Amino acid sequence: MAASAADPEILPERLIVFAITSTWWLYLVGGLYILGPVLGWILAALVARAYFFGDVLPVRERPVPISWPILVWLIGMVAMLIILWIGHRNFSLGTGPTIKSSVGWAKGWALIALYPLAGACLCIRAEVIYRAICRLGKQTILILPIFLVAPFAGLPSKLWVSPLKVVGGSGDEYFAVILYTLEPGVGTPRWQFFAPWSPAAGMMAVIYLLCALEEKDPRWKAWGVSAGLLVGLLSQSRLALVALLLVWPMSWAVSKLSKAWVWFVAAPAILLAAWFAPALIDLANQVQADFAGARADSTRVRETLGRIAIERWENEAYWFGHGVVERGPHLVEYMPIGSHHSWYGLLFVKGLAGLLAFAIPMAVTLFVTFRVAVTRDIGRVGLSMILVYALYSFGENMEVLTYLTWPALLIMGIALRREQVPRAG
Repeated sequence: MAASAADPEILPERLIVFAITSTWWLYLVGGLYILGPVLGWILAALVARAYFFGDVLPVRERPVPISWPILVWLIGMVAMLIILWIGHRNFSLGTGPTIKSSVGWAKGWALIALYPLAGACLCIRAEVIYRAICRLGKQTILILPIFLVAPFAGLPSKLWVSPLKVVGGSGDEYFAVILYTLEPGVGTPRWQFFAPWSPAAGMMAVIYLLCALEEKDPRWKAWGVSAGLLVGLLSQSRLALVALLLVWPMSWAVSKLSKAWVWFVAAPAILLAAWFAPALIDLANQVQADFAGARADSTRVRETLGRIAIERWENEAYWFGHGVVERGPHLVEYMPIGSHHSWYGLLFVKGLAGLLAFAIPMAVTLFVTFRVAVTRDIGRVGLSMILVYALYSFGENMEVLTYLTWPALLIMGIALRREQVPRAG
């Protein structure tokens, strides 16, 4: 049988395909949280190998020169570590907490630069990632009945917590096998699949759906798209529904800006939008109110966490933050201050300097992928990924989910390769 164009050819591709297609097995043993950081640093080591020993490697494994947006990411995430150390010194947190937080940086913020670096500098093909995600989609649909039947068959919500939790050092939610959860106050089932919570499952559904849409084989595409839609709907994540409705159309529209017919269609559409602006604003306000009211308790907790984070950031640690996450009061159900929001979390833990260290690379990537999307398909997909990251940064702490969202970062890196990125200045 002839090899498919989406079959892995080089070591980085084989590692990526194994990691994606083994997601469910790794989830069952609690290995997902460990695999994400390990794979990221292995790929970074392969980048270093390619640069130092590229002359003796096969042509397909030789490195692509680093583009300037990738350098911005690397500088920003290294700055995160330095800012972390300054915050710990300012509050005299001691050596132990500083080492623990540095390890946390290595398996969180550092990966947000390392995965794009691997995508940009190793000859990884996006098609390989798309196919692997569709294969994972097929697996998901085949086991989906177990999750759907579980709450109605009296099966327990949580099956077990992996002993690998000792290695990971984080909360149970990253190592627990959970069939379903029950919505507080309502009692209806909600699913999170292999994610630590349901909104994170919704984010993964959006990322996988956007990748599956790029698959060329219609049979594999059907598996991937169907799985993405089902997981997104069953997660019951409000933000996932917004992302599904906004991200792909926006990216598609940007990719067509070089077509004359787009401008002829857009001109009357903009005119009509201006004419009906008051009505559209009222509609948007109503949608926002309905969005917030869908889970009023959750919205209240998120807003309160944000207010506490802002007040304490402004009054106690403006430039470099508090250095560590702190648990909130009973009012917010003891959830960590700044959680559920990357920007509030950054301000509280790493101050204004930390926020800029993340915001600047995000803005650069958004600008560059916008430019690339006009002429290349991979630019459109890369733009979709950064839009998902930007959207979810207002509802999640992105660094803690990097162990799951790394395929999106790889795609961003491929979109930011030097040969297709416009020069700075």
